[in-house]
Amino acid sequence: MPIVANVPQAVAVPSSSPRRLIWSAAGWVCVVLAGIGAVLPGMPTTVFLIGASFCFSKSSPRFHAWLLANRWFGPRLAVWAATGGMPRSAKRAALGAMWTAVAISSVILLAVHPVASVATVALGVAGTACILLKVKTVPER
Repeated sequence: MPIVANVPQAVAVPSSSPRRLIWSAAGWVCVVLAGIGAVLPGMPTTVFLIGASFCFSKSSPRFHAWLLANRWFGPRLAVWAATGGMPRSAKRAALGAMWTAVAISSVILLAVHPVASVATVALGVAGTACILLKVKTVPER
């Protein structure tokens, strides 16, 4: 993976530092949340992986390298780290998963609490706007 070589490496804090433990714990929380998001519709995955990569870059070069070398997550994280963006196919997948979850949630909430249903759709629109307008589109590899 040549793109991984271009990923800037942060200097980890000393191994005995409480900050290192906090960053490492936060990284593992993000990994767990990303794993849940990979199987649970509506729960994001990418944002938690980016967070885990950031936390591990501050706490553990070993876990940071593990995350970047992962066959499922690594290439996407490397593209994000190198370019600050997502390929068009990744944006489509993220928006498709998000809107599937928004549709299911809003239909369920409509029966229980119509205002919550409207709020769910509004949050979906806001998330869509962020992905389309703020996240750079990069060429497919």
